[in-house]
Amino acid sequence: MRVAVLGGGQLGRMLALAGIPLGHRFTFLEPSPDPPAGQLGKVLAAPYDDPGALARIAEAADVVTYEFENVPAASAAFLAARLPVLPPPAALLATQDRLAEKRMFRQLGIPTAPFHPVDSPAQLGAALAATGLPAVIKTRRFGYDGKGQAVVHSAEEAASVQASLGPGLLAERFVDFERELSIVAARGRDGGRVFYPLTENHHRDGILRASRAPAPGVSPELQAVAEDLAGTVMERLEYAGVLAVELFEARGRLLANEVAPRVHNSGHWTLDGADTSQFENHVRAVTGLPPAAPRMAGPAAMLNIVGELPDTAAVAAIPGAHLHLYDKVPRPGRKLGHVNITGGDEAAVGETARRVWALLPGEPSGLPAVPSHGWR
Repeated sequence: MRVAVLGGGQLGRMLALAGIPLGHRFTFLEPSPDPPAGQLGKVLAAPYDDPGALARIAEAADVVTYEFENVPAASAAFLAARLPVLPPPAALLATQDRLAEKRMFRQLGIPTAPFHPVDSPAQLGAALAATGLPAVIKTRRFGYDGKGQAVVHSAEEAASVQASLGPGLLAERFVDFERELSIVAARGRDGGRVFYPLTENHHRDGILRASRAPAPGVSPELQAVAEDLAGTVMERLEYAGVLAVELFEARGRLLANEVAPRVHNSGHWTLDGADTSQFENHVRAVTGLPPAAPRMAGPAAMLNIVGELPDTAAVAAIPGAHLHLYDKVPRPGRKLGHVNITGGDEAAVGETARRVWALLPGEPSGLPAVPSHGWR
């Protein structure tokens, strides 16, 4: 099947790496003429809203998908009038605006932190009354890896952040969480669903640095709550493909933070830690194959490579470490690749993770940790 991907970054690259063995050919619509996915298919170097490029994509593909949620919704709608676009454009509309996303959660009965729109300085007082302090003020659109948001502890600080970010904001109560979790799920065209284990995630400067799967200490009941939550969102959106829900665990409850209607960084461990990766399941789902229920041989972890490459030979020499590079030019804050770590038990995975972490330039000594769930 001819698959077109809107976006040619590392996620598009890994989708193609998973889809080519299934017999699919890939075309990427990407503004950059030499993106990470360029080695794996044809690249149409044009803006995502270029009418001529969109028409060429419609002619060159049997199905269209996307690697990030900030694809113009009008472009997805243009293509959806001509061929299948999966996940459906409705998923983009529901997740591109954080306020719309939070309201969807509320309509579906999914717990979230209290929130309030901030469209003008006059709304700021009402927003802080609804959320309390401290609060998080963030842009409703765009923003990723910690960009476009700030934690505020006073009304004066909130006013300053509002002025710097501009209109179209969302205020949320700051959640005093025990840890950050995510669940990655896949739904096929026929409605069949599969779920990956809850993953524990650690961020620094707003950027995901490390993930562990399964998240330590997760009860079957908590996993079931996360699966029900993700499944409810997928049913609401009539979804096909992989979806991730970012969650906070706070006092034994799960609060939904955001939805990513695509393959997700916190699911990269599945490339080596599960017999069917999130990328293969996404390709399977959008091309009409049933998603495969993933199986794990043991625990797994993922460490992002950010800003600067390590000694790749040294990383590759560590047993149980699986190096994935994205063919990207290094620059501060940029994700250049990741290392997946597998082993027979948590102790083995933790020891390998510590050895890899020590080789990553710019990272502080010691793996990231949270209370009661630190790396062993």
